[in-house]
Amino acid sequence: MTKAKQEWIDNAVMALDKAYVPYSHFPVGACLVTKAGKVYQGLNIENASYGLTNCAERTAIFKAVSEGERDFAHLVIAGRTPKPISPCGACRQVISEFCDAAMPVTLVGDNGVTKEMTVEQLLPYFFKEEDLSI
Repeated sequence: MTKAKQEWIDNAVMALDKAYVPYSHFPVGACLVTKAGKVYQGLNIENASYGLTNCAERTAIFKAVSEGERDFAHLVIAGRTPKPISPCGACRQVISEFCDAAMPVTLVGDNGVTKEMTVEQLLPYFFKEEDLSI
């Protein structure tokens, strides 16, 4: 594993302690890396009205996009789970909206157990802009 990739994993794991999870007590952290090497940390933020909760992956992506970023190189998602954490369906669709299908995504669980896949492996046959054309 490269030093940079380990730093991205560490960044996502550090976000676990910042997550706002008073209801589920299920923290998730994310680290989104641009092609230029800029890092955006994300964490889940819950709300008493559960539908208003925002996941870590979307927090990182929305932070980056709100600052004008559109070219992403890698996403790391970390959780305190026995196996590597898996993003929810909504996050998978948002990831596919902003990230290339071949972009690597590293899923991290407890004790540093990881699984690497691509955006397309996370959500095959994803819905894209061209699907809106008639």
